Amino acid sequence: MQNNIFLFKFYHQWWKNIDKSIFLLISLLFIIGLFFSLVSTSLIASDKLDTNSYFFFFKHLIYIFIGIFIIFIFSSLKTNQLFHYSYFLFFITLATLLLVPIIGVEVKGSKRWIDLFFLPRFQPIELLKPFYIIMISTILCSVRTSNIYLKYLLSIVLASIIALFLIMQPDIGQTLLVIFSWAVLIFTSGVNIFLLFGLSIIAIISLAYLIMFVPKFDYIQGRIFSFFNRDTGTHNFQSDKAIESITSGGYFGKGIGEGTLKNRVPEAHTDYIISVISEEFGVVAIILILLLFLIFIYMVFKKINFEKNDKIKLVLIGCVSLILMQATIHIGVNIRLFPTTGMTLPFLSYGGSSIISISIISGIILNLTKRKIEN
Repeated sequence: MQNNIFLFKFYHQWWKNIDKSIFLLISLLFIIGLFFSLVSTSLIASDKLDTNSYFFFFKHLIYIFIGIFIIFIFSSLKTNQLFHYSYFLFFITLATLLLVPIIGVEVKGSKRWIDLFFLPRFQPIELLKPFYIIMISTILCSVRTSNIYLKYLLSIVLASIIALFLIMQPDIGQTLLVIFSWAVLIFTSGVNIFLLFGLSIIAIISLAYLIMFVPKFDYIQGRIFSFFNRDTGTHNFQSDKAIESITSGGYFGKGIGEGTLKNRVPEAHTDYIISVISEEFGVVAIILILLLFLIFIYMVFKKINFEKNDKIKLVLIGCVSLILMQATIHIGVNIRLFPTTGMTLPFLSYGGSSIISISIISGIILNLTKRKIEN
């Protein structure tokens, strides 16, 4: 009885302090993703497994429940506890990333996943990203040294180590995401704009050299060339089919279950979920989803405006920029603004690692935007 009373009080306190508008938006985005998982994966499961046509949907549902639990845990911690646990989890997830070249699982020429007996196939970088944002923010706001250039150097070393291991997989999409997040945090911290510009040029030239002259990255070179040459390349085929689906869906779509992209393009329910939605529900549905993302980002930035702690500001900006950049890359690939990268859409795409990652980010955001009663 006493345990029940304690749990009730704990939950009541949690609900009273969190930003309910942000929480409801996060929940709504997850529900929308679950719905589109149902309509985009049932036929795929039926064809592949010939048993349960809702296999992927139920798997997605399980990950959503795990994600909700993660959100609750991360958002209920005290702020200092959140940071302490995040440092520990950063090194744990970084270690799993470093193990990818050794024990990683190779899929379609890329070794990005680890398969452990207690944790089915997962992508370490997805779990690392939220804690990476906290670690870079902590370095930039450290009071142990007043030498800002030393802080920049440490942040560059950390970002470079992660980027290097991502390049080895290879995963250029996540590499760009890591570099972009670092650049946003550095820029927000007040770095000299010319220094940031110079470092960005060096990073772009280094990446271009790897893609153009290192044999390991031939497939990325192929993607880029096929992006500019519409007559060649299988990845060009995928993006062309995605564009066709968006066009054929029109304003209001063909209707639920009437789309064909999910059967014609591999991993449509992850990498091309926006095109699948557009084909069946129309451009209007995509506009409404984008509005939800923009409202979510606006509400977080509104909270940042009233925040006085520089580290919390940086973490919130980093988390929001991560979501925004990932969504931009995903949509850009779907409408053929960018070459194929294999980037999921936060909240909506199918995939366990992606759902857990965005759940951790959501928990961090809810934690740092709740009413401060312990600080």
